[in-house]
Amino acid sequence: MRKYFAEFFGTFWLVFGGCGAAVFAAGVPEIGIGLAGVALAFGLTVLTMAYAVGHISGGHFNPAVSFGLWMGGRFSAKELIPYIVSQVIGATAAAACLYTILNGAGAFSAEGAGAFATNFYEMEGYAGRSYSMGAAFLAEFLLTAFFLIVILGATDKWANGKFAGIAIGLALTLIHLISIPITNTSVNPARSTSQALFVQGEALSQLWLFWVAPIAGAIVGGLIYRFLLEKKEAE
Repeated sequence: MRKYFAEFFGTFWLVFGGCGAAVFAAGVPEIGIGLAGVALAFGLTVLTMAYAVGHISGGHFNPAVSFGLWMGGRFSAKELIPYIVSQVIGATAAAACLYTILNGAGAFSAEGAGAFATNFYEMEGYAGRSYSMGAAFLAEFLLTAFFLIVILGATDKWANGKFAGIAIGLALTLIHLISIPITNTSVNPARSTSQALFVQGEALSQLWLFWVAPIAGAIVGGLIYRFLLEKKEAE
């Protein structure tokens, strides 16, 4: 159970820290942290929890990562469902806390693209742009695939594992810097689900993409690293 609790708390921290930065601090006039600050917040959540509980559960905090590590030969299929359940529950608990805090100021809103840090496509978002479903799918697919390549490479037994958390946290920061304007950045189905449950409506109807694209990308990334990049014992 320690592994599942570690995934619960790690995913809770990711959503509370990343989505919390987006809903509380991103748009504050003059002192707001903006896009770059939110991207950094997501990276810092993974970096800090990788060192806090990564040695207990492996530090997935993301159903797509669990699938990718399975495809990469680093994770058992029998653990997939318990890990994903723990991650979704942790993310939803964090979203519930964010919702409660926002309601304390009467500030919760379900209106507009990205409300409550939800993910979206085919809705006018940042800079007045609306990205198609295909564009959103490709972005989420590619970014999750590369995220898994970074994770598998940084945690490889041939790599310097002491710095793995830093590489992974910075990779997630970069991913958000690229894709917040496109989809508000998912690459994590648990994070997408937790926010959509409270916003409902279009956020829920579009949620399928933020499960399918990240998981498909993670599986491809896992396979690429395992069969094309991973150093074998005999080499």
